[in-house]
Amino acid sequence: MSTPDLSTTYLGLELSSPLVVGAAAPLSEAMDQLAGLERAGAAAIVLHSLFEEQIEQEQLQHHRLSLQGSESYGEALSYVSEPSLFHVGHDLYLRHIEQARRQLAIPLIASLNGHHPGSWVRFARQMEAAGADAIELNIYSLPTDPDLSSAAIEGQVEEIVRQVRAEVSLPLAVKLGPFFTNFSAMAKRLAAAGADGLVLFNRFYQPDIDIESLELRPNLLLSTPHDLRLPLRWIALLHGRHPLDLAASGGVHRGTDVVRLLMAGACCTQVVGALLRHGPQRITGLVDELCQWLQEHDHGSVRELIGCMSQRRCPDPAEYERAQYMKALQTYHLDDAISAPGPW
Repeated sequence: MSTPDLSTTYLGLELSSPLVVGAAAPLSEAMDQLAGLERAGAAAIVLHSLFEEQIEQEQLQHHRLSLQGSESYGEALSYVSEPSLFHVGHDLYLRHIEQARRQLAIPLIASLNGHHPGSWVRFARQMEAAGADAIELNIYSLPTDPDLSSAAIEGQVEEIVRQVRAEVSLPLAVKLGPFFTNFSAMAKRLAAAGADGLVLFNRFYQPDIDIESLELRPNLLLSTPHDLRLPLRWIALLHGRHPLDLAASGGVHRGTDVVRLLMAGACCTQVVGALLRHGPQRITGLVDELCQWLQEHDHGSVRELIGCMSQRRCPDPAEYERAQYMKALQTYHLDDAISAPGPW
């Protein structure tokens, strides 16, 4: 049997397979890590994020240093600090893109992480100049202001996308959390604002409480296969409804996870947790598992799968909207839970 064609497209980029390495500093901060991911079979890599707070902190530091000593003596009024003192963070990020672009053949997607409109979005232009093939705009926010309406929050997100689109001609994907009143309407607004794709979903890392020291502590839990249900559902609901490429993020640990998300309508699937657990070689395993499944089910390419089980093509579209809540409860048996393998 011939080898299945794993190629797909995402944001106009030609990918050798649907397996994209998601943004995570431990996976993409060093060049040898990037080279290892490419050798293992990564079709593209999303570099670790540069944060709005980093850029704005550097701008503030620049301002403070430029004023240092200006009240002491006349000569100091013309003094401006050396760029190396305040551009280390984003300069290093740009050099990282440049070096990676020279050494790697696969697409590189830069990542900007922010949560409100501002001058930081202009950094997208420098990412484009450094050689990024696309930009993933990671909007990570947990609003807690009781006077901030949902309409205002959605307007902020839309404005961020408009501002970034005004800076670059690169393909632009937006990575969001799932907490919107009407996610399909939000997707439509983002497409109109200039987004080319959505990455579903951002994972919010919840803190824990140390009951002895009375301190909040970070609690980083890697994804499990159970986490793909939420992106699977929304990708299936959105597929074909808006001019957006859809990428799945969260819960991809097996080749069959990739199959499910492609069937829902994803162009590609991002992988992070499985690589942090098992190393870059897990990409090779996922590629092999995907090929094996396609061969066993007589599929010649992954493109045949994309969207075949989206809401528009599902025999019972209501399965995705209501998730058949009553049916699920009525058919649940305690013995099922006892016998089912747990994540522990």
